Amino acid sequence: MKLTNKEFIKNIEKKYTFEKKPSVAVAVSGGPDSMSLLFLVNAFIKYKNGNILALIVDHRIRKNSKEEAKYISTYLDNNNIKSQILSVHKDDVSKKNMSEARNNRYNLLTDFCIKNNILHLFVAHQKNDNLETFLNRKIAGSDFYGLKSMSELSLYNKVCIIRPLLNFSKKTLLNYNMKNKIQYINDPTNLNLDYTRPQIRSFLENSDQKTIKEINKDFDNILFYSPYFIQMIYEILLKNIVKIDRKKIVVSLHNIRNLNEITAENIIRRIYQFLFYQSYAPRSKKTRILLTEIKKLNFKYFNIRGMIVKKNDVFLTFSR
Repeated sequence: MKLTNKEFIKNIEKKYTFEKKPSVAVAVSGGPDSMSLLFLVNAFIKYKNGNILALIVDHRIRKNSKEEAKYISTYLDNNNIKSQILSVHKDDVSKKNMSEARNNRYNLLTDFCIKNNILHLFVAHQKNDNLETFLNRKIAGSDFYGLKSMSELSLYNKVCIIRPLLNFSKKTLLNYNMKNKIQYINDPTNLNLDYTRPQIRSFLENSDQKTIKEINKDFDNILFYSPYFIQMIYEILLKNIVKIDRKKIVVSLHNIRNLNEITAENIIRRIYQFLFYQSYAPRSKKTRILLTEIKKLNFKYFNIRGMIVKKNDVFLTFSR
């Protein structure tokens, strides 16, 4: 798929709604994907007479992360793009794994956006990333909802996350950078096979075309059918809601107990997302424990990531 500033602007205006002179942030790691996105969004912001800020996270995992962040900031300054370096607090770096780094990064980015009245945060996930996420979740045993992987539009900590590059391949982004003479750095952790994602990436890079075609077909099927599955979940939930407000949802205990595990699990996860205004939901393992407890006669209450679930006669009450 062709990627130019003109086509990107056209696509963004067609898909998303912004304020008259939008103020947006772009998460920038300095890698080829985020640098492509930054310059594409910069072209869009110039067209809209808005404001753009590159948010560079010093994750404190690698020894030279601080120097890399400063190098990127200087490079962007030379290209008339404002940037802000956000440093992860040393107390938040203990496990030094990808999951911890991702959580720290999103918390830092969205907290900054909230404090500075920025409604939209652009993130540079691309087509290859989504396919890797799909395989990673499939290996981990994710359900139908989880297998649809990343969405172009989501909400995290009350900030709108936009991933406009999910239909573009890594190769396309590299070509864009080369054509526009955009510099970038390479993260060595992307080649570290001690992590699951680099292992999956290596598998995809070394697979034959037949295998890749089958994986893409499987993923495309999930993308096609997931909206119908999600619609079914919401319809079942709406039919069973007894009471609802911003802090509490009451549903029929009998009907929830009689649903199959996958459906009931997804209903609980959607309730959590509604109450906590997040795209993130508790892991399947935790919701399955809750479902097992609900079926017990002596069940009274359960705490699942801050959401309190109580049984009252024939009702279940979910609150925060």
